[in-house]
Amino acid sequence: MSESIDKPVDVQQIKTLLEANNGARIKTWLSICSRCGLCAESCFFYLANDRDPRLSPAYKFKNTLGLMYRKKGNVDREFLKKCYDIIWGECTTCKRCSMYCPFGIDIATLIATARSICFSQGIVPEGLARTSANYRETGNQMGMSTEDFLETCQWMAEETAEEIRGLTIPIDKPGAKYMYTVNAREPMFYPQDLAMAAQIFTVAEEDWTIPSSGWDCTNLAMFAGDKALAGHVVKLMYDKALQLGVEKILITECGHAYRSAAFEGPYFAGCTGGKPPVEIVHSVRLFYEYLRDGRIKIDPDKILTEPVTYQDPCNVSRNGGLWEEGRKIIQFLAEDFRDMSPNREHNHCCGGGGGYIPMGPEFKKRRMLSGRVKAEQIRNTGAKIVITPCHNCFDQVNDLNKEYDLNVRVLSFKEIITEIMIVPEKFQPVDEEEAGDDE
Repeated sequence: MSESIDKPVDVQQIKTLLEANNGARIKTWLSICSRCGLCAESCFFYLANDRDPRLSPAYKFKNTLGLMYRKKGNVDREFLKKCYDIIWGECTTCKRCSMYCPFGIDIATLIATARSICFSQGIVPEGLARTSANYRETGNQMGMSTEDFLETCQWMAEETAEEIRGLTIPIDKPGAKYMYTVNAREPMFYPQDLAMAAQIFTVAEEDWTIPSSGWDCTNLAMFAGDKALAGHVVKLMYDKALQLGVEKILITECGHAYRSAAFEGPYFAGCTGGKPPVEIVHSVRLFYEYLRDGRIKIDPDKILTEPVTYQDPCNVSRNGGLWEEGRKIIQFLAEDFRDMSPNREHNHCCGGGGGYIPMGPEFKKRRMLSGRVKAEQIRNTGAKIVITPCHNCFDQVNDLNKEYDLNVRVLSFKEIITEIMIVPEKFQPVDEEEAGDDE
């Protein structure tokens, strides 16, 4: 936990934040809960921990934000530490519970509000605090310099051009149709993701570019409770898109980045009407359109034959509305698809979202324990491959794979498409020996 132990709680600041959020929605939500228990059965923390009533979503918001209002902001640091353990350690703000609440209480919003109050007092997971510092200094969660980012793009373009003729990774191309934004973990740890995207866009003959700034579409600041920084982060991306005059912002295979850019970010950034200034498109939608329209064709001899299942990222499917597009993509890629139960917008969170993975070792044990629900879902399908278009899901399912001996491979759509798509002759590399013979 990142905090100033000796620093007294600023009660007046807490009261100011509570008052600022004391609108009709939150007043209604806090007062209308009937303790019916339907939200409890929807929560994977509750289900994975022997149905402990303290892990009911209703218990969580009533004993954090609810008590803050009841106490009128007169709380001490010990109380906020207890809140910390609940609002970050027992909730990923996946929003599944809201679907089952008969009154439609948005518990994730209540938890997020409690997080912002704890953040105001310096009480926040250290892992998220570190990413916030990186965002402020460099504009991306990994603290990657612009020079390193651009060199990585150039490196991937040069290597991949040996496989796909004419491949480039255009930087800051004015007026492109798509400005492709990425999760900072890609250029830092998975640079091949940039190469795979470039292969797909080249074969699809797409008009695209990567920006030299505002390229990190993630927004962990919104999970840290730092609304001001969350607005700054998303504004970097919006401003660059407007500067370049692109038609649309394309989001990599990341869940919360889509939620931030398309839905939460406009409010954080103060956009009129809560709409982003440039249309936001997720890779899942674009990849489906490529396959549907024949811009990308799959080699029938390379279609996956092993049983496959699909992990719906909360912020791509439930909160992004793209659960069918993901499954339509799989129809092109695999013969044996086995859906989890429940699935689509009802699918359980993997257990790694809401900032949980970057929160670090302090939360690893409970992350694995609460992930038991997802592990059981996967095991019950009998699948050998888990596809998911989200980095947090990818890492979490890989961790669960080891923890629960699931014996699966975890893959992204980019990985599969680049492996089994047909590369038209005009994009196939020139054989240097044959080229020499022609001369």
